[in-house]
Amino acid sequence: MKHESIKTIYVKKAVPMLIEQFGHTNTFAIPKIQKVVVNAGLGRFLKEPKRIEEIVASLETITGQKVVLVKARKAVAGFKIRENQEIGVRVTLRGERMWSFLDRFVKTAMPRVRDLQGITVSSVDSHGNLNAGLKEHMVFPEIVAEKVQTIFGFQVNVTTTAKNHEEGVALFRSLGFPLQNKEVN
Repeated sequence: MKHESIKTIYVKKAVPMLIEQFGHTNTFAIPKIQKVVVNAGLGRFLKEPKRIEEIVASLETITGQKVVLVKARKAVAGFKIRENQEIGVRVTLRGERMWSFLDRFVKTAMPRVRDLQGITVSSVDSHGNLNAGLKEHMVFPEIVAEKVQTIFGFQVNVTTTAKNHEEGVALFRSLGFPLQNKEVN
């Protein structure tokens, strides 16, 4: 069974629905997704280079793009972090890679998350951007479970041109993101 891609859903269904719902007359005012940033902290694996290599390789496999190592801006003695120490990894996706990742995230990975109640509506901020976390990277089909030695979680930030929370929620709902129905305060 072939799923309709999120990009196709955006063009065919979401845009007309958003025009009708918010009364946009200018096509440039319609909310759209600008970029997706995927990032993971290396916190507990800082002293294990092999694990860091595995995390980097896994994220590159999931996103299809090279990962950038993020360095600490300043030292924090309580966390045993030194300035310029590599403490995280990040990937910024745009264009076709972004749409491809969103397809796999929404239609394949999210349904595989155990006991998923949906993404809370409060995950969409006041500017219409979505911030969602995954506890296990193994929900992506590209990851072969038998080869995994390090299970890690990561954050997915979807940046949009929406002007407010309501436009962002409407955009994500129209694209098929599993948002909960009730507002959590």
